[in-house]
Amino acid sequence: MPNVIEINAFTSFTLAILILFVGKWLSMQVKWLQKYSIPEPVIGGLCCTLIVCAAYYLFDIHISFELEARNMLLLYFFAAIGLNSEIQTLKQGGRALIYLTIVATVFMLLQNMLGMGIASAFDLDSRLGLMVGSISLTGGVGTTMAWASHFTDTLGLHSAVELGIAANMFGLISACIIGGPIAGFLIRKHGIKPSADTQLEIGTLLKEEPFKQLNYYGVLMAIFWLNIALMLGRIITRLIAFTGLNLPAFVGCLLAGIAIRSLGSLVTSRKGRLWRWKTIWRWNSMQPGIALISDISLGMFLTMALMGLQLWLLQPILAFITTAMILQILLVIVFTVFIVFRVMGRDYEAAVMCSGFGGIALGSTATAIANMSAVTRQYGNAPRAFIVVPLVCGFFIDLINAFIIGFMAV
Repeated sequence: MPNVIEINAFTSFTLAILILFVGKWLSMQVKWLQKYSIPEPVIGGLCCTLIVCAAYYLFDIHISFELEARNMLLLYFFAAIGLNSEIQTLKQGGRALIYLTIVATVFMLLQNMLGMGIASAFDLDSRLGLMVGSISLTGGVGTTMAWASHFTDTLGLHSAVELGIAANMFGLISACIIGGPIAGFLIRKHGIKPSADTQLEIGTLLKEEPFKQLNYYGVLMAIFWLNIALMLGRIITRLIAFTGLNLPAFVGCLLAGIAIRSLGSLVTSRKGRLWRWKTIWRWNSMQPGIALISDISLGMFLTMALMGLQLWLLQPILAFITTAMILQILLVIVFTVFIVFRVMGRDYEAAVMCSGFGGIALGSTATAIANMSAVTRQYGNAPRAFIVVPLVCGFFIDLINAFIIGFMAV
């Protein structure tokens, strides 16, 4: 038995800040990391993962982090995404929402068919292939654990949980690595002109200008409205649960943020007694604070998620998982470059969405947003992509994925 070193939540959070700084420093020092838009949290998080893995194999030491803050950071990030969303932009993304939902549905079917085929080739139950398909890759850890009891208790596939977690770990790393390069390749290959809008709502940490607008009142109001969005999001999530749907908590926070932003815009556009509410809704003042908090939350979440990976869990199923993931990664790249990019319009917004699609198809919505943030920091703002991708990934895909899994896992 390895010696276990348990690092408490506060120390883990502090280490995550240091690791994020390491990732940002390496990103500035190593040019190819910038060229391929590899997110800084991924760089630092992977360094930590490799160190933890080396300690396990070389010194028989198991380093365990308490990462309780991860989920709260994710909720703050998506509440910020919602607050940055205007209904007008959402309307403009109407067709894109439909198109991306359709191509994502087709892709999940292909992803599951490939996984089941590989499982059969290794003389395994073909349904185990779903664990290296849309359950663990498009669905993520939450979907994996949600389906665990069905696979173990109903289908009798007792290795399904470990396989799903291993595939998700592999996919999470791969998703972070391929998203930026896919967008960069499409932009260069098709001679796409980057966005002229360099004032980012998401991905501002490498820019100095937005922080000149930061002030005490604006940051305090940003925190206040983000907390309101989290509370309202919890109510929305519970209401959705009454319908029988089990959706991630961040979906409720995203919808709550959109609702609050819409209400705030409506109030400030009216005259009369509502003018008093303008004193607690000054969007221009608090927008830089929201952008700052969203960037920190995303960076810390992704760093902590990668800190928690335990690569040694892959050893017993290494041959199968390696074969499956290589083919799944190739499927994502080919499908994204030749299908998603064309369907989404072959423009700059489409290229940014492709980086996000590469993230969600193998990792999670958070990795999709991290990929898009890295691309927009380099090439310019893409506001429609930051509305379409989170809504499709966080809402429509989860619904459709549940039906697809239920149909194929019989």
